[in-house]
Amino acid sequence: MAIWFDPNSRFGALKKMLEKVKTKKAKLASVAMLLMGSIGIAQDAHQHQDVNYEQLDSIVFANQVDKEHAAKFGQLLIQDEAGRMKPVNTFASELLRKVSRSDHYKGLDANQAFLSMSEFPRIWVEIPLINLKRGNDSLRKIIDVPLDTKKVSLIKMFDEQGNSKIGPYLEEASSKSTPNQYEKDLLKTYESLYLLNQGLSGSILRIFPIPSDENKTWVSFPELEFAGIQGADSLFTRNILPLYFQSLREARLSGDYSKPSEYIENITSYQKRYGSDIMPSERRVNAEILYNKIDIFNRLYKYFLLIGVVMFIFLVIQILKDKNKTLDRLVTICKYIIWLFFVLMTFGLILRWYISGHAPWSDAYESVIYVAWATVFFGLAFGRKSNLTVASTAFVAAIVLWVAHQNWMDPAITPLVPVLDSYWLMIHVSVIVGSYGPFTLGMILGIVSLLLMILTNEKNKHKMDLNIKELTIISELALILGIGLLTIGNFLGGMWANESWGRYWGWDPKETWALISIMVYAFVVHMRLIPGLRSRWLYNVMAVLAFASIMMTYFGVNFYLVGLHSYASGDKPITPGFVYYTLLFVAVLSTWAYFRHKKYFSKK
Repeated sequence: MAIWFDPNSRFGALKKMLEKVKTKKAKLASVAMLLMGSIGIAQDAHQHQDVNYEQLDSIVFANQVDKEHAAKFGQLLIQDEAGRMKPVNTFASELLRKVSRSDHYKGLDANQAFLSMSEFPRIWVEIPLINLKRGNDSLRKIIDVPLDTKKVSLIKMFDEQGNSKIGPYLEEASSKSTPNQYEKDLLKTYESLYLLNQGLSGSILRIFPIPSDENKTWVSFPELEFAGIQGADSLFTRNILPLYFQSLREARLSGDYSKPSEYIENITSYQKRYGSDIMPSERRVNAEILYNKIDIFNRLYKYFLLIGVVMFIFLVIQILKDKNKTLDRLVTICKYIIWLFFVLMTFGLILRWYISGHAPWSDAYESVIYVAWATVFFGLAFGRKSNLTVASTAFVAAIVLWVAHQNWMDPAITPLVPVLDSYWLMIHVSVIVGSYGPFTLGMILGIVSLLLMILTNEKNKHKMDLNIKELTIISELALILGIGLLTIGNFLGGMWANESWGRYWGWDPKETWALISIMVYAFVVHMRLIPGLRSRWLYNVMAVLAFASIMMTYFGVNFYLVGLHSYASGDKPITPGFVYYTLLFVAVLSTWAYFRHKKYFSKK
């Protein structure tokens, strides 16, 4: 019996092999479903090789739906593949952003574009929507499009027989835990393909709850044949969408959308009759539509970057020149704007919390935006009398929010993984991830201090000395706060681990690296006790380098190591190229700052 449980036995090896085979089969099945859903459209569209995109756009815009009515359609509830109830508007926004990297199509908002896709899928299958990663010539060669092509249509992804052009390459790419950039782009393209196919085939419109179904399942129009809905309900579900689309054609001519709106109300009434127990409230639906519309975190990183850089430039000029009232006012205005951005971030987090029903730090995307919020919070708290700290905080918030919106992070709101469905999510994760804010602040203040050392000369060395001292003190305060939160969070994590897995500590990679980070930062904040390590230059360099342990604890463990915390990993990206450039930048910055520090501050 022991060999049943020994992972190193033949039995254990066979179980691992079986899991790999199952995974490959599941991925191939997904490809097959995509092909089956698209093959008919692909073969039919290939009969028209010469596509006039302007003519297709003219058809789309000639048949566009009134924006007000499209918004009503966007409020209609659907059940996604994970079982989450959400408005059509959410899927429409996700579809456009993931497929085309935009939240609209040439003046049509997400609701109008998706409604047009649902009504005229044969037209949209030929419209170039799928965004191709810049510089990936191999992928363009597989699809057989010019190397300068930025977007392709769904039809271009299939050959004349209806076979997927990227299909033969997907199995190898999906079998790797750390695919290369070409394979990552291939997988992302497939995801766009799959998502667009869901939209065009109508399979995503799961708007019909099955009466008396124990699993609370909702189905789409193509799935009605197998849903087992009977009697008058069967008659209603099979006819309501064709009648709705017919009424849209009439409404476009008359300008009266009362009949289509009536059909939407009928669908909503049917949903309430059989699915009211899992439907979110109207207020929550409206909140989610507002959240989709303002796209607050994606917008804020650009504004944080702009104001942070502008404020930093003003402050450098202020340091290098004599006191100037105009500069003081401009700096104050920038500071108030950053406070306003922080209020908007807080509103965005509260709104996401309300929509999802759980604390907004349960996955990779949410925890990153929470780190950005915590960084700004502690930056403003420590920077009440330090404008340089506020400017630095705005800059790092922009970087963190930018990282959150890279295409390997999914901003979609998803249901909680069972192990995360606990009150410990709010307690443990809020504390331990919140500690990353002060550490991030310490890192950016270290970089700014090194930059100020480089800008030091004979005329301004007294001013620079005071500013560097100020930033170093704030940085050390931040690190002390951060190490306290990280340590407390680690102990709270042990409590949660005991409740979830029956042990307080198991040397899981996440636990181990959290402990390593505590030790790293404990060394940094105690360097002052060692006479040979009391240099401000060395402290700031270490404050920057120590942040690598946090990056490993958060990103590295999630994406590269296998452990019990893999539920928050999301995709598995390869190491981005900018990491190496960042290390080179830190090395050059530190070396340059060392010689300037030695020249002007070595006697201190």
